[in-house]
Amino acid sequence: MTPVVPPARTEGPTPLFGAYGIVKRFGDVTANDGIDLEIRAGEIHALLGENGAGKSTLMKILYGLLEPTEGVVTHRGDIVRLANPEAARALGIGMVFQHFSLCENLTVAENIALVMPRALRGRTLKARIAAVGGTYGLHLDPDRPVWSLSAGERQRIEIIRCLLQDPHLVILDEPTSVLTPGEADLLFGVLERLRDEGRALLYISHRLDEVRRLCARATILRGGRVVGTCDPRAETARSLAAMMVGAQVGEVKPPTGQAAGPARLVLSGLTLPAPGLHGTALDRVSLSVRGGEIVGIAGIAGNGQAELFDALSGETLASEPEMVRFDGVMSGRLGITARRRGGAGFVPEDRNGHGAAPTLSLSDNAILSRHATAGLSRFGFLRRAVAKSLARAVIDAFDVRGAGSDPTAGTLSGGNLQKYLMGREILAEPGILVVNQPTWGVDALAAAHIRQALLDLAERGTAVLVMSQDLDELFAIAGRIAVLHDGTLSPAVPAAGTTRETLGLLMGGSEPARIPPPASVLADTPWGPTHAH
Repeated sequence: MTPVVPPARTEGPTPLFGAYGIVKRFGDVTANDGIDLEIRAGEIHALLGENGAGKSTLMKILYGLLEPTEGVVTHRGDIVRLANPEAARALGIGMVFQHFSLCENLTVAENIALVMPRALRGRTLKARIAAVGGTYGLHLDPDRPVWSLSAGERQRIEIIRCLLQDPHLVILDEPTSVLTPGEADLLFGVLERLRDEGRALLYISHRLDEVRRLCARATILRGGRVVGTCDPRAETARSLAAMMVGAQVGEVKPPTGQAAGPARLVLSGLTLPAPGLHGTALDRVSLSVRGGEIVGIAGIAGNGQAELFDALSGETLASEPEMVRFDGVMSGRLGITARRRGGAGFVPEDRNGHGAAPTLSLSDNAILSRHATAGLSRFGFLRRAVAKSLARAVIDAFDVRGAGSDPTAGTLSGGNLQKYLMGREILAEPGILVVNQPTWGVDALAAAHIRQALLDLAERGTAVLVMSQDLDELFAIAGRIAVLHDGTLSPAVPAAGTTRETLGLLMGGSEPARIPPPASVLADTPWGPTHAH
């Protein structure tokens, strides 16, 4: 292999970090194909691309988690080898991951100490945490256990842990995915201050309005290659999305406004204890979703979304059967298969392990969720040809990209696996569909496709309940929106009659989010009111 030499620069300052001719192959798959990227001091540089474009692979190469098959990385013009994250941190590269790597039972200081030199422990470390927090407005109590913190506070730990290493380059992967609008604004102020100090920031996000606000340059990847660079401030969100996917991204068609049918999904005073030390108890959750409408539930991660989903799917049973009704059937004590046989579908937040078994093929994963409802077994034997046909229909309808005709779930990118899981449920034409984070980690084109599919499904009479941390998404597809905070659900209000600011306050717990026991919730159902627990 001939080593790649960075090109001679004829003008402009030497970039702080550069990547030249980066190629990364995984067997027959080329994830990065000759990528060049230059990151300058004092700039916020966006790295954009659709799912499977190669962003995560390139990011891992820059942080020392992967070594390139070909190409070189430079620091101030000199070729360097980033054999591991320790080598990257030694050169001043820090990273804030999308998914927090924190130990719940340890304190803030103990979590930060895990990656600090032994000399920086105890009171010295706590003093440094306080100093950095004060400088950047990232205030934290070093002695507070992580399990008691909000998602925004947990992200502060990740950022402080990164800043304590005095990085020259900070890589941020979807940093606002679990933040309220107010927390996101605070984060933007921190990032702009870091930029003004002369640090470089590599910003990865599917939220293009954020990119346009923060970033002065963007490198756009498609199919593992650089397809362009631009100043995001001179573009629109739609033009950026078009560059990413190679086509114009259509806007979803809003709901038609036709009258919804009778309530198909009804929660009546659903109350459940916390499933464990770090779980969230549900407190008298009440809601109705009519056929033909989408109801959205906003909220910061960790406020009971997982517990509510499990109670709806049948993975956790309610104490009383009438607390959950599907099409008039008291379903609170029914299991998952019985609820699916009754016409319900479910897409959980966790793709790998909950929504899909990563070591199984897509057709086998179709069997796991549709075995009782799609004719995938006969006389006790699996009908694998039918399962493969079902998987192929989902792959074709939702443009799921993977190696081979029936790849294993774990080999798909996160966005492509999300498209498969959504398609698997939507093509089943359920009467009730419950989805937790429908477009988590998918690109703009795929997100628009998924959202339109949900709107079309509702228009065919399905009652759709969507939990999402993306307020833009909820405003785009939901007719009514409620907020889940600390296990308590606010009343669902018309999306057209509320604002992001109001929802943000509810998400942060600044306003009461309790809804009274609902005799009225059942008043508009065909079976009439019942006693609420």
